[in-house]
Amino acid sequence: MTTLPNRTHTALLVIDVQNDVVDAAFQRDAVVRTIGSLLDRARTEQVPVVWVQHSADHLPQNSAGWQIVPELTPRPTEPIVHKRHGDAFEATNLEQHLADSGIGRLVVCGAETDACIRSTIHGAFTRGYDVTLVADAHSTSDLTEWGAPPPALVVANVNLYWSFQTAPGRTASVVAAAEVAFVGAAN
Repeated sequence: MTTLPNRTHTALLVIDVQNDVVDAAFQRDAVVRTIGSLLDRARTEQVPVVWVQHSADHLPQNSAGWQIVPELTPRPTEPIVHKRHGDAFEATNLEQHLADSGIGRLVVCGAETDACIRSTIHGAFTRGYDVTLVADAHSTSDLTEWGAPPPALVVANVNLYWSFQTAPGRTASVVAAAEVAFVGAAN
């Protein structure tokens, strides 16, 4: 139902599952395992996988902390989009990768819930994509010291409000990993 013409395919978008980003993430191991199972299913069903990798002054490219966690390995055919902003569409080639593959629906997982996940799902939705957030495949660190709610509540809140997101001609949804349907996948 995307508003993007001739974009009938779905992609799995894996955001910032990097050593330093998820090191102290809420339920880190369970979330990484769940993302791994999504990757296995997407690859089996020939659904494109697109990786997003963040860098910043405190997370320099090619540093150990910048690397994708060892439990998950991008395949050589899977694009890796490098970004410096929360929204993975800003100042990157993500849109071009998706357009080239006819992708109009994104299934999103990764980190951090209250930063790059939230920015990217909103960025995708306003650009015309259908966006499915995988409820049990995103996480965040504990930022209560700076006034944020505990991580479990951050994840729950984003899952809750995204399930009610609406816009003309687009869909937003939240589903558990076991219930993700990669409809419209490229063969």
